[in-house]
Amino acid sequence: MQLLALHAIKLWTYFRRLFVVVSGLYMMSIGIVCTYRSGLGLGPWDALHQGLSRHTSLTLGQAGIFVGGLLILVGLLLKVRPSVATVLNMILVGVFIDLQMRANCLPDLSAASPLVRFLVDILGVFLMGLGTAFYIAPHLGAGPRDGLMLRLTVLTKVRIALVRASLELLAMLIGFLLGGTIGVGTLLFALGVGPSV
Repeated sequence: MQLLALHAIKLWTYFRRLFVVVSGLYMMSIGIVCTYRSGLGLGPWDALHQGLSRHTSLTLGQAGIFVGGLLILVGLLLKVRPSVATVLNMILVGVFIDLQMRANCLPDLSAASPLVRFLVDILGVFLMGLGTAFYIAPHLGAGPRDGLMLRLTVLTKVRIALVRASLELLAMLIGFLLGGTIGVGTLLFALGVGPSV
């Protein structure tokens, strides 16, 4: 009986941790939609997703899922084993983004005042940072980009900050070349997401 109760507690604890992860991913998706709707510039990976969506039939969320899936495949080739949180990150952020965009929870702000757009962008960066903190707190694994970054750091013996910066710059460059929105919001993301986490 005590063993059964112990298993029930462990199962409940695991599902509670999963709930925190999913809540974090949902917060991240709200943040991404805020930065997207502000029109001031996206984070590097979101600019890449937007660029892909402009040249394919993929939505912004689907492009994120596609890129996340590719990164997991590359990670597998480099012996990075995805966790449950890795797969949830790959799928749910994109699904949540598309649901919010379809529901038009936050309308296009291109006609809004610069101050409103700036404040929405800052809110988006803050929510992305907060969502990331929620997502990593339960220790159920890293996202596809983070897992790849950590493995490349081990393989190349290069400092993690340099590997991270290189991946972000590469994503931003490809996103820019594909027509992703790069601007002051991209700088706000770069400076603000770390402190927000």
